[in-house]
Amino acid sequence: MSGFQFPHDAGGSRRRGDCDERGRVGRSVRLLRLTLRTACEAAVVGRLKPSEAELRRFHERTAERYADLFGDSKGVMMKIGQLLSLAWAGTSFAVEFHPIYQDALACLHRDAPPMHAELTRATLERELGQVDRTFAHFDWEPLAAASIGQVHSARLHNGCPVAVKVQYPGAFTAIDADLKNTELMARMISLLVSCLPEPRLSFDLRGFARELRIRFAEELDYRAEMANQAEFAALYRGHPFIHVPEVVQELCSGRVLCQELAEGLSWEQALGASQGLRDSWAEVIWRFAYGSNARFGLLHGDPHPGNCLFHEDGSVTFLDYGCVKRFHGDQARMLTLIGVPCANGDVLGTWEACMRLGFMQSSAPITPELLYAYWRGALELYLAEQPLTVTPELAAKWREYRLSPPGEQIEVVRHWTLPPDFAMMTRVETAIYAMLGQLRASKDWLSISAEYVDGAEPLTPMGKLDYDFFDGRDLAPRP
Repeated sequence: MSGFQFPHDAGGSRRRGDCDERGRVGRSVRLLRLTLRTACEAAVVGRLKPSEAELRRFHERTAERYADLFGDSKGVMMKIGQLLSLAWAGTSFAVEFHPIYQDALACLHRDAPPMHAELTRATLERELGQVDRTFAHFDWEPLAAASIGQVHSARLHNGCPVAVKVQYPGAFTAIDADLKNTELMARMISLLVSCLPEPRLSFDLRGFARELRIRFAEELDYRAEMANQAEFAALYRGHPFIHVPEVVQELCSGRVLCQELAEGLSWEQALGASQGLRDSWAEVIWRFAYGSNARFGLLHGDPHPGNCLFHEDGSVTFLDYGCVKRFHGDQARMLTLIGVPCANGDVLGTWEACMRLGFMQSSAPITPELLYAYWRGALELYLAEQPLTVTPELAAKWREYRLSPPGEQIEVVRHWTLPPDFAMMTRVETAIYAMLGQLRASKDWLSISAEYVDGAEPLTPMGKLDYDFFDGRDLAPRP
């Protein structure tokens, strides 16, 4: 193809010192500029009809720009980028190029630009006092850098190894500004929606934005995260395959969180393990996500791969409790309310459950039979022939089905309403399905879910261990 060239981006360091006031105006302008630039270049590419290699290079460069923008901006925009890394399924680009964007944005889970050591020290001393008095040793090279803070290994004077999460200086001010920046929030939500297949789900945009603001704002307060993690740690202390690091409460503040150091395999290492181990890890991921909600009304709202450490015995350590959603009563029993009647062929029961949860208005021109047919497809993970192997292609198919089912079932989505309280559930479901698919996990998902849905006897070895651990405890979700 003659004359087709890719614009050159000036290089620059991705190591950033803080989240400063550029967040309020600069991030909004940069996102708008990149969105417009991408749209214009995509239009040019479409007219010039480049070769497959040239087209792939275009998408690689575009994906790299988004990864750099989200990574450098940290905060809310980085959180959006992390979600896109799991859910990029838009119609703007051909489906064969979606993995390019997913791979490029995956670095946001593990390779965010860190801050300089002197800024880390200043934050620690402002929050906890002199570093040498607090820690016997502190490693100034971070183990990980994320959207709001970065994690360092250290050792207490009693010899205990710990992980110390330090919030970026200015993160609170910059992210608070982002959350109050209606224009930026609208653009980021529009970017998320644009990456969904057509036709798009009808939802309360203002309510969704409000829910995002609440969840993101909570992540800024490490005292709240400490309380969340301490609650999960108490519930799972001594569990045979679900591990939650204990927090060192006296060394936690609004900007610093100290916890026991957890070590294990990274996500990339886990993907290279044996299939048997990957199947076990997938079951643990599923049980932690859905079991915590079913038993306690607690949902870990950020279950991306970077928040998991994998162990050779099949267990998993779960990290990062800044985003936790609490469900009550019917909300916590959502899978039961819809799943049981649907699995039993109860058309009216499925309809009534959706009305009860606020997923559909009774005035909508949708028959109970059509709504039931939609849910039969949406719950294929549990209703298909078991055991079922989840592949990346199958996970993508389910994600697309939920938002763009075939035939008449599309009318269900057109009249579907998503209560803001369930925005986090959608995020978690997207992440869990994507992780199961990448692990290519094979399990009897129906029997596993039946344990939580209607108290069925566990059939898997992990299910029996889990049952024995919780047997006799009062596990009723909040009324």
